[in-house]
Amino acid sequence: MSKNENLAKNMERLRKQKGLSQEKLARLADVANNTIIKMESGENKNPTLETLRKVAKAFGVSVDELIN
Repeated sequence: MSKNENLAKNMERLRKQKGLSQEKLARLADVANNTIIKMESGENKNPTLETLRKVAKAFGVSVDELIN
């Protein structure tokens, strides 16, 4: 499984565990809703490190946990 597939699966799993909509996660992470949708679908294959950091922080996990 690629890092991108891991990221997409981990994002969906964490988001559902925390009871967040994609829109709510986007607000918490201070990124565009479209960015969250594309990352979670696997369409965005190269999110920036800054975006990864923001999403990880919103989930309360490390970037490493988010992508592996």
